[in-house]
Amino acid sequence: MSLKPISECGVVVLGGTAGVGWETAAQFAEQGARVLILGRNDERGAAACAKLLERVPGADVGFVRVDATIATEAVRAEAECRQRLVAIDVLVCTTGPSAPPRLMHNIPIDDLQQRIEEIMLPPLHMVHATLPGMRAQRAGAIVVVASDAGKIPTPGETMVGSAMGAILTYCKTAALECKRENVRINLLTPSLIAGTPGAQLIFNEPFSAKMFEKASAMAHLGVADCADQASMIVYLASPAARRMTGQAISINGGISVA
Repeated sequence: MSLKPISECGVVVLGGTAGVGWETAAQFAEQGARVLILGRNDERGAAACAKLLERVPGADVGFVRVDATIATEAVRAEAECRQRLVAIDVLVCTTGPSAPPRLMHNIPIDDLQQRIEEIMLPPLHMVHATLPGMRAQRAGAIVVVASDAGKIPTPGETMVGSAMGAILTYCKTAALECKRENVRINLLTPSLIAGTPGAQLIFNEPFSAKMFEKASAMAHLGVADCADQASMIVYLASPAARRMTGQAISINGGISVA
């Protein structure tokens, strides 16, 4: 099996306007990849591209607007990315929840569907939309950022854990189905990630702040940051990880070992 070096890859990063997604896009660009950032807001997309070009002058980077909670939007965005890149060699999905952890009895029943779908649907839609092209070219690497909450039941993370558990099962099963076409699918399952919009969301609310302060105290190797996650994503997309698929890797400083 022949795999492209990162410098020859066309890379798509869903959720690439901030946090882990932006850092991942930057690290791919530093290695010479052509990168398209996907997000829902044109202004944030333009700002993310400008910031990336400050870090990596001359980088081949662009933005595609998409609301990946909508299946038809994901299909359209995939087609646009494939046209602009010629081939999508790497897909990275880094979207997450828009609300902090809350105990189940504090979540109105009318909110359940929205909370689940906003977490679960974007990566599933983009993976589903991208796989046919990767299978046809008989090569590709997908990395999805999920959460330790999908592995370990945690009070306050009923919705997050349920959605992330679905993402884990979807990606692991798809990895088995697609390995014959040389398409690899792996996941990262972090806990708290320092310096991200998600961390700010968590620490702005007393319950979730207290919960993650306890988790941070267990990270004896240090709370992971965006660079930790991004470097692993680049590795998983590279030929160095050519034998890896269906794995869920936790870079969490030692908070858990599941």
